[in-house]
Amino acid sequence: MCRIINYGSLNIDKVYTVDAFVRPGETIHARSYELFPGGKGLNQSVAAARAGSTVLHVGCIGSEGDFLLKTLKDAGVQTRLVWRHGPTTGHAVIQVNASGENYIIIHGGSNQAIPDDLRKQALQELQPGDILTLQNEVNGNLAMIEGARSKKARVALNPSPFDASIEELPLDLVSWLFINKLEGAGLTGQHCPEAICRALLARFPGLAVVLTLGDEGSLYWDAHTRIHQKAYEVCVLDTTAAGDTFTGFFLSGLARNLPLQTCLQVASKAAALTVSKKGASVAIPTLEAVEKASLPLREGAG
Repeated sequence: MCRIINYGSLNIDKVYTVDAFVRPGETIHARSYELFPGGKGLNQSVAAARAGSTVLHVGCIGSEGDFLLKTLKDAGVQTRLVWRHGPTTGHAVIQVNASGENYIIIHGGSNQAIPDDLRKQALQELQPGDILTLQNEVNGNLAMIEGARSKKARVALNPSPFDASIEELPLDLVSWLFINKLEGAGLTGQHCPEAICRALLARFPGLAVVLTLGDEGSLYWDAHTRIHQKAYEVCVLDTTAAGDTFTGFFLSGLARNLPLQTCLQVASKAAALTVSKKGASVAIPTLEAVEKASLPLREGAG
């Protein structure tokens, strides 16, 4: 089984539960306030580790990030390449409404100040066949993608939060691209899920596109395979870590050489269990919990 090396963000999530999202010029009361460990990188590392993979996290925290380090260790993630660097740990301000939907504002902090020396050590860790996981909450992704190619490692990219810098990355060197519909539209100008996948594969024939569609399920497309996975029916409380859970479990399935359809099914069920609880990393289930869960497929989904 290959390893997952996650070069990713470590955030403190400040979560405000509200009846409805605040509007411009409006001041509202939050129903509750909670503090959680988060960041797309941390969430994906925790998910992949709880799914049964060997995971090494690479990233930085500031002076107040000790509980993020503990969260990784408690999940079984290796943390020897998590450095204390920069004045402020990355953090996010999250509004969660009555439907479980969220608005998120992030401040990069240490995530945007990862030094070259740490990237060099991370690349030295890579072995042929390893999976290098990247998101867009940290600096230095270009160097990591190019370095992974020289080490014959495979790259999984989740271009979130999406911005113009993604267009500058060599996506032809990426093995798996994990996107939602908004990110897919940003990359292709298309809005239909199938058209998004088709446009990306036309530009990058060696790419595998994993497109998450919320309650419509998910798609996997590569040059030879097209799979649609229905979503599972649950009571949604908080969607914050849904995509990260899906990504971590899917990559863990690949690392364990599971069939693609099984990877999609397990990742989808894990994401469904996650959104049925409040919080980000604290809501991510173990593989045992996913395997034991009996969830109905969403009616009319696909």
